[in-house]
Amino acid sequence: MKKAFILFFAMAFIAVAPAQTKAGGATIPNTVSFEGEKLVLNGVGVREKFWMDMYAGALYLNNKSSNANTILNANEPMAIKLHIVSKLISSDKMIDAVNEGFENSTNGNITPIKPEIDKFISFFRDEITKDDVFDIVYLPSKGVIVYKNGNERGTIKGMEFKKALFGIWLSNNPADKKLKEGMLGKK
Repeated sequence: MKKAFILFFAMAFIAVAPAQTKAGGATIPNTVSFEGEKLVLNGVGVREKFWMDMYAGALYLNNKSSNANTILNANEPMAIKLHIVSKLISSDKMIDAVNEGFENSTNGNITPIKPEIDKFISFFRDEITKDDVFDIVYLPSKGVIVYKNGNERGTIKGMEFKKALFGIWLSNNPADKKLKEGMLGKK
């Protein structure tokens, strides 16, 4: 009887397992859906600067993977969620970080995708505040779609742009190595 009682409570606990993950003070959903594509949380981490949490970053895929190159080169639905957790992030700071990220992810060769980068940066011109959430979604049929707090900001086509964009977090020279490991589910 005692074993049955323990088993009952164990099953009840599993049945109400959280559908969210906490990171850097942000609550990150374990699944997301965009235009009918359901994606699962691959991993999550926190972007730190000077020992302070800036944002929680989460990677969503169809199937979990810890191989950054495979993810970067995959022409399949995926998403990155950025949940701002610091009051120190401003629009100008985000734009500077994105520019630096593209330089790093392309080894300084941004010329072929410069118009796409400029359009992407325009999505960050409005004020950014703590608890803003950016969803950067890649759908092969459409391209990269950017949402801020659930509102669509725009779409940018092109697989090369997608590779460079996701490379900001997943390339050999990422924005934050610990964040990359977290997004790849390695920590």
